[in-house]
Amino acid sequence: MKKKKLFIIYHSQSETTTQLVEAVAAGAALETEVELIVKRAFDADVKDLECADAILFGTPENFGYMSGALKDFFDRTFHAAQPLQLCTPYALLVSAGNDGSGAVREVDRILKGYPMKKVAEPLIVKGKVDADALEACRTLGQTMASALQLGIF
Repeated sequence: MKKKKLFIIYHSQSETTTQLVEAVAAGAALETEVELIVKRAFDADVKDLECADAILFGTPENFGYMSGALKDFFDRTFHAAQPLQLCTPYALLVSAGNDGSGAVREVDRILKGYPMKKVAEPLIVKGKVDADALEACRTLGQTMASALQLGIF
């Protein structure tokens, strides 16, 4: 049986978002029947969207918005993805200096246009990364992978 594919598409200019994404990936990797693919937003393209069974997007909050690199990814893939009508399940991780709500609002808004299906509440990590944040990230990763493995989405 072919393994389902969980993609993590993210951007980070600092250690913070990278640490969080690594924790998500560690949690997802616990489910060995799911193939995990981690890509930076600048390296991902519409082919990744087409073969993903679920996606977790990761972004820092920049000026109350998503990172420019994640926005660039959406700009580059939106029109090519339209005929695909993806309906891919997704979740969102935001490393926030403020409250993260602007990044969440805009990512959700853009992904409705693909369309993609939000399957989890966004995980917003405010400030410095601590043990609780890393555990929440591992849990999110494992939950996404488990749901794929079990055929929940």
